[in-house]
Amino acid sequence: MYAKTPDSPADYIALHGTHSSLVLELHADEAPLWRYWGPRLPAGALPAAPLRAGRPLPSFMLDFDQPLTVLPTFGVGWFGQSALLAHRAGTAFAQAFTACTFDWIEPGRAVVLHLADDEAQVRADITLRLDADSDVLVARTALTNLGTTPLDVQWLAALTLPLPGDCATVRSYAGQHLHEFMLQTDPLSRSLWRRENRRGRTSHDCFPGAVVCAPDAGADSGAVYGAHLAWSGNHQQTIEWLHDGQYQWQLGEWLAPGEGWLEPGRTLETPEVVASFSNAGWNGLAANFHAELRARLDWPGGRMRPRPVHLNTWEGFYFDVHPEPVKELASAAADLGIERFVLDDGWFHGRHHDRAALGDWWPDETKFPNGLGDLVAHVTDLGMEFGLWFEPEMINPDSDLHRAHPDWCLLLAGRPMLTARNQLVLDIARPEVADYLFEKISGLLGAHAIRYIKWDHNRDLTTAGLPDGRAGYRAQVLAFYALLARLRAAHPDVEIESCSGGGGRIDFGVLRHAHRVWASDCIDAVSRTSIQRGFLQFFPPEIMGAHVGTAPAHTTGRSQAMAFRAAVALPGHLGVELDVRALGAAAKSELAAWIALYKRLRGRLHAGRVWLGEGQDGLLWQAHGDAGDLLLFVYRREPSTHRYTPPLRLAMLDAAAQYRVTEIRPDGLPDASHRAPLLDAIGSADGAAFSGAWLAHAGLPVPRGHAETAWIVRLQREDAQ
Repeated sequence: MYAKTPDSPADYIALHGTHSSLVLELHADEAPLWRYWGPRLPAGALPAAPLRAGRPLPSFMLDFDQPLTVLPTFGVGWFGQSALLAHRAGTAFAQAFTACTFDWIEPGRAVVLHLADDEAQVRADITLRLDADSDVLVARTALTNLGTTPLDVQWLAALTLPLPGDCATVRSYAGQHLHEFMLQTDPLSRSLWRRENRRGRTSHDCFPGAVVCAPDAGADSGAVYGAHLAWSGNHQQTIEWLHDGQYQWQLGEWLAPGEGWLEPGRTLETPEVVASFSNAGWNGLAANFHAELRARLDWPGGRMRPRPVHLNTWEGFYFDVHPEPVKELASAAADLGIERFVLDDGWFHGRHHDRAALGDWWPDETKFPNGLGDLVAHVTDLGMEFGLWFEPEMINPDSDLHRAHPDWCLLLAGRPMLTARNQLVLDIARPEVADYLFEKISGLLGAHAIRYIKWDHNRDLTTAGLPDGRAGYRAQVLAFYALLARLRAAHPDVEIESCSGGGGRIDFGVLRHAHRVWASDCIDAVSRTSIQRGFLQFFPPEIMGAHVGTAPAHTTGRSQAMAFRAAVALPGHLGVELDVRALGAAAKSELAAWIALYKRLRGRLHAGRVWLGEGQDGLLWQAHGDAGDLLLFVYRREPSTHRYTPPLRLAMLDAAAQYRVTEIRPDGLPDASHRAPLLDAIGSADGAAFSGAWLAHAGLPVPRGHAETAWIVRLQREDAQ
């Protein structure tokens, strides 16, 4: 036994971005103490004294002060949420790191902290990297069992972050199928704030990230702190008030019982946490996250090419796909200017409805007696890329694969096999299952000019047991990543879309391997305005699948004009999801004009920053580009409640500049076919000149307009034209 002595000598580590810094206080005999995370500090700005020197002990406290560390532990004096919970067969349940060293990966930017607890016989290695350009902190923790007996880890936070005590609210996202990214705003207090997901995938209803706001924070100003767990499975995040008036924020993987079991010498590695601070409000934070994701996306050829206009067959055909109608649709799509044609569900052996055939990944002999080659050639001869839908992790009980290998499912002995959408989940952590899926998918990719996969995942995980009876949630996610990596290595020119009943698997983890995500199965344009705004808080527009659907929308029954549907989809990765053969001549011409407009604008839409805002009278707006050249989208979802629509103040503009404001219109369409003229009262066809200061503080005039209408303008600094 020993008594904890006063502080050993203190050292400090500081990481600096462009607009943010973090500072840790290091002692050789304990885990580093959090001293700071927030606005950029000058180089050399460090604490004047160790933390405990300025914190007199209150009454009825332990005789040794224990502030927040990078990895607080249970049982030895820390009474808040612990970043580690572990034991050895019910004993050795307490940990306390008694040694700390570090290695610089990049001085001032990236470091690895090495923490050891000789008594508990564990080592933790925490990697911290603060990007100089994006101000994004990427961190993860690896815990190694140095003992001679197994260690059962119940919880290991990927990172513990400090938050100042004046933080007031937390913005997070709930949702469900067809209604993702529902903004939730909760006050922070002395009560615990926690979100947990146990569905086995990222989920629709519990997004693994949040934004914490100072009292004065808004869209473009004020201090905000954001964090996101880059993981496609179960997860947990907690914000807890501490007795020194600050908060701690922990994010990590939610481990099912036994999933953290570490044999001697084994290491448990957490997912990454992607976190950032901004003094420029939610839009400033979004810009940081967008920059980080753009830097990590693994594009074929090493860089993003212009996002091709995309047609998906699902709402056009559902399961009723046959070569000749599909070819007719492809020809009609090419005539409209579509550049990628994706054959969705219904193409494979025995797939005539959603009750059978998942797992039998070869062309259906009754629909495609000669295979897919003729269809693929038809599409590529039209100048389009060909894409194909798969749901590899799932299996129907009514399938040849299940009849041959019923033991290949995730299941628990003695428990019923719970189906969802008539399907079970394959245990892809089994090498023979992963090999089967790789061979089937890779065989098709190798035999045909397929350049795109829509990878779907349409149910939550239940009875997720491995063959030895252990929980398989974590193993499933890691096997999914490994299978994607294997396919990418074998077919580096193929792009992959992550879909999971729409937006059920959208996170920075899957986007290590994928290039596009399907934000929602709901294509109703009114619903999409809110879904897409939530999405854009963390993810850039070029990876957001956004389609022009039918009217009425299949998921809501509501109808909107083509112009509104197209204007809502335009800023994302534009697609079409309807049977364009059924459109009349005027509708085809209008859709073709919007597609042409997207091609003209996509270089600016998918580069630079994105700003989101809300005007008075129910207007929503978003801007893409930079302060010298912006594309502005203004959406009216509901009827006006004002006699005169208030102008929109655009705070991001350069107040010292002059701007030329011109309306953006699809070529060749009469004005009345899609919008009310925005600038008719103040300018000419060449636009109108405005002071940047006027637009920032007084605002841009906006027409009254009807419900479910949109307007697009370009604001270009005149000295930049």
